[in-house]
Amino acid sequence: MYDNTCKFIAETFPDAIATWLLGKPVKLTQLSPKELSLEPIRADSLILQQSEDLVLHVEFQTKPSEEIFFRMADYRLRVYRRFPHKRMVQVVVYLKPSNSPLVRQDYFRIEELQATFRVIRLWEQPKEIFFQLPGLLPFAVLSNTNNRYEVLKQVATELDKIEARRDRSNLTAASQILAGLVLDEYTISEIMRRDIMRESVIYQAILREGELIGEARGEQRGEQRGEQRGKQQGILQGKQQIARNLLNSGMTVEQVMKLTDLPLEVVQSLRDENSL
Repeated sequence: MYDNTCKFIAETFPDAIATWLLGKPVKLTQLSPKELSLEPIRADSLILQQSEDLVLHVEFQTKPSEEIFFRMADYRLRVYRRFPHKRMVQVVVYLKPSNSPLVRQDYFRIEELQATFRVIRLWEQPKEIFFQLPGLLPFAVLSNTNNRYEVLKQVATELDKIEARRDRSNLTAASQILAGLVLDEYTISEIMRRDIMRESVIYQAILREGELIGEARGEQRGEQRGEQRGKQQGILQGKQQIARNLLNSGMTVEQVMKLTDLPLEVVQSLRDENSL
């Protein structure tokens, strides 16, 4: 969910991402991996955007993984094959603090082949960077600060200043979800407005994901058993998936109960599963 939220931010506010990573508001358009004859290994974390003279490749990572190094080299070669005259900027952005040496590796090397890329560890970035443009606000709580509670309060204040309601709702939802990496759900709910989040595209995607899962499981069970109970069970599982997603986004148990109509003990059980 966290990587997918970052992808949504990058695709919805590309000027802000370009200003942050490229140092200027370059106009970028989305580049499909299919144009590179490549199916993405992880579509939820992959950002490929291009201008007339460059390609920006960004990968958001919650946890370090060795596979990212090969993936960066692989995309570099495929972009070169398709656009040999375009400059390419590649960045891996790590979201959650980690002591793993992998978060400091900025190259892929085998024998005589080496590819390098930039690495950004958000917890080392000055918070001021992310208050410069509204599209960067969700990242502020993950920046270098000793008081994430106060930073999130500052983010909430800046979000309230955004006049475009759709942008405000989407950035509020993104801020709440990413804050879940470093703050507990009660702290987040104390600061952020839930009514604004419900209007966001991210929130609707969370609900839709759960509904689709429920429908698919229900139809499968119904076909296998020929019983209405199969579909009802699928709907219940869909609600439970919605509840998991909402809990991951920082909502309280009480709020999830109201939105899903699930009993208290069920939501508490799902919350406990998420914390394992």
